[in-house]
Order: sequence, then structure tokens, then C-alpha cells
Amino acid sequence: MPVFTRASELEAPQEDVARWHARRGAFERLVPPWQSVSRTDDDDVAEGSIARLRLHAGPLSLPWDARHEDVAFPHRFVDVQERGPFRSWRHEHVFEARGAKTLLTDRVTYELPLDPLSRIGDSVVVRMLSRLFDYRHRVTRDDVRAHASHDRAPLRVAVTGASGLVGRALVPYLTTGGHDVVRLVRHAPTRDDERAIDFSAPSARAFDDTDAVVHLAGAPIAEGRFDEAHRRAIRTSRVDATRALARALADLKNAPRVVVSSSAIGFYGDRGDEVLDERSARGDGFLADVCAEWEAAWAPAEDAGIRVVKLRTGVVLSPSGGALRKLLPPFRAGLGGPIADGRMYMSTIALDDLLDVVLRALTDDRLVGPVNAVGPEPLTNAQFSSTLARVLRRPCLFRVPRAALTTVFGDMARETLLASQRVVPRALTDVGHTFRFDTVEEALRHVLGR
Repeated sequence: MPVFTRASELEAPQEDVARWHARRGAFERLVPPWQSVSRTDDDDVAEGSIARLRLHAGPLSLPWDARHEDVAFPHRFVDVQERGPFRSWRHEHVFEARGAKTLLTDRVTYELPLDPLSRIGDSVVVRMLSRLFDYRHRVTRDDVRAHASHDRAPLRVAVTGASGLVGRALVPYLTTGGHDVVRLVRHAPTRDDERAIDFSAPSARAFDDTDAVVHLAGAPIAEGRFDEAHRRAIRTSRVDATRALARALADLKNAPRVVVSSSAIGFYGDRGDEVLDERSARGDGFLADVCAEWEAAWAPAEDAGIRVVKLRTGVVLSPSGGALRKLLPPFRAGLGGPIADGRMYMSTIALDDLLDVVLRALTDDRLVGPVNAVGPEPLTNAQFSSTLARVLRRPCLFRVPRAALTTVFGDMARETLLASQRVVPRALTDVGHTFRFDTVEEALRHVLGR
């Protein structure tokens, strides 16, 4: 039977690497964004337990159940397919101590379902597994290193907006690091880690025994025109909800020590080639006004002595949502290109880098107030477009006319797609923060498996 092996030496103790794999959320952290796989159980890695997965391809869905065997932490555990797409599948996870380091080895022994096609299928499977485990090993290495660099007691973190792009990644990122997460939801709780919250009048019960709050909730911004209803939804879900949350936290006898709240680089408005850091003045326009009011709404919590970090987040790079997800179809079809003249600056951040920034904000008392959550390489739209096309091995020939965008989207296009924001992460640099990805191209290759 074919055997695929991938091994990497990680600069972390065996116990830390094995424990990371055993915690809740490891599955979510290890599924690459180009795969559509969901888990239908909350199974722990225990001898004889079953991990129940579903593989999705368009309208089709295929079950894949794997039984955990030979579970011997911190040394190894094995997953054996009980039903699924392969004739047989055995995945060994091995953690070998090498002093203060660990050799992580994934060994997959498999049989394809159709023998006559096995020789052709093997090459496809090897490419698929190489892509998958390159991604998994990098995520494991970087996550374990990030958590080790903030070595302190585990936190109990309340998270709003846990179902959004960032929240869906943040929750498993924190739990695999040993932290406890409470999801604050508007609906009646359906999971053991959920608590209900009314953002117009938050209850103190939502924050019982919490050390920190991460506030990510808010209506989507880059969706349709900035008509009156859309503007009202944006302002209400951000400014009004944040003000109510800040007042509720300020009134608590045992308030969380830190709040990390999303804001946006829209604070700076359209600034051309000007280099912008946290000391730069606010810009003009609806989004700049909203961001300024949004950040100011935390005043009651700040006055009560809570450390509040306001993350002015750039364009988050993930094929699972946001701008990149919308750009991928035309670029993959060879129809991508710059917007207008392409001279406007785009300040981006890889999703995993943003998770590291949130962890830094939660654990580093030196960070307070506005923090630019952007990567170290702001690019013009033309440079970003050519980089994305190169990663996808597609041409970059077409331009989207400015007039077409302003006609369809009005002020939304002018303040988002056409605005130039050359933002740098000065506050993070000042505290010695390091990024996983030094360049946009490196980040794109990772999240796209290229």
C-alpha cells in the first residue's frame, strides 16, 4: 500500500506539541481554507473514540469517520478510517522528543477504492497530501511558537462575533493554546461554550469569570451601497453596541482586565501615498467618522481602568471570506486586474497574523489604545493584483474602471475599494512583534496552498 510521510522539526517541547493536537479546536486549525470539511461531533482524542467528518464538494456531501487508536500522549495517536472515500486509511501522528525540540511526523498509509485507477490516482493523492501537510505543519509550528512566546496563565475569553471570518478562526486558535473561550451569541445557546447576550443591554452574567473580552461583532461594511439603512446598521452595530458593552463592563465589580476590540483602517480615510501609523490624524468620510465614534465608545470601560486595545484592522487575507474570497473567481478565470489606475495602497494582513495580533493584545500590557493590525508590506492595488495573479499562475490584464464602481456602489466604493491607505504597524513593531509572513506573496501562497 502507498505510504505518505511528512516530518518537521519544531522548536517546542514534545509535551507542548502533543498537547496542542489534543485540545479542542485542533481539527479546525489544521483544515486548510481550500478544503471544505466539517466536523459533526466534539470528539476528544481518546482510545476508541470516533471523529465524524463530512467532506463537501458543491451540493455533494460525503461522510468520513475515523477511529482513534494507539493513543499514547505525548508520543503518538493513530486515526483509522471506518468509512469514507478510501478503501483504507491509517494516519499516524508521531511526536518524538529531541531535547527541547520535537520531530513531528505524519505518516499516512492508504488504499484507493478502484484498483485499476490506483496508479493514476496515487500521483493525485500525493500532490493533495503534500499540499495539505505542508499547510498543517506550518500552522502547527507557528501556532505553538506564538503561544509559547506569550507564556502566562490560561485566560477565560469572551468573544463576540465568533461566527464571522475572524471569530471562526480565533476561537480554535485560543482553545488549542490552552485558553477557555465563551462565545457570546444573540440566539439561545445551543453549545456548552455559548452564552446569550443582548447588545442593547448586555447582562453582567455574560461576563461571569471572564478575564478578557474580544469584541468582533458588527454589520458587514463592504456589502452594497452606503444607503441610509446600511449606514444605520453599521453605526448601530458598532458604535451603539460598543457603547452599551463598555458601560456594562464598567459597572462590573470583577470586570475583565482587557478588552480587544476591532476597529478598521477606514479611520484614516483616503490618504494617497502618506505613511500612516497610530499617531496619524483621522481622515474624512463616513467610515472615518464611524471608526472614530466606535473607538471613542470604549471610554466608560477605559475610565473604569480596563485596558482597551482597538485594532485598526486592514484587509484580511483569507479565501474563506472578505475581499480575497470575492477576488478569487475572476483572477482564477484569468480576468483579474487592478482597480482603476491601481495606485491606491492596500494594507493587508494574513488571517493567522491577525490571530497572533489578538493574542499579543490580550497578553501584552504594553499595548493599549489604537493598534494598526496590518502586515509589514503595504502594496498598491496594482502590485497586489499582479502578486495574486502570479501566485495563481494567471494573467493580470484587465482593469476595473473607476466609473463602473462608483456608479454601482457609490460612496462605498470611494471609501473602501478606491481609498488609498498606506498603513504601517508601528505599535506592534515597537513591542517587538514578529509576523508569520513578511510579504503578501508568502501569505497568499500559504492560504491558497500554492
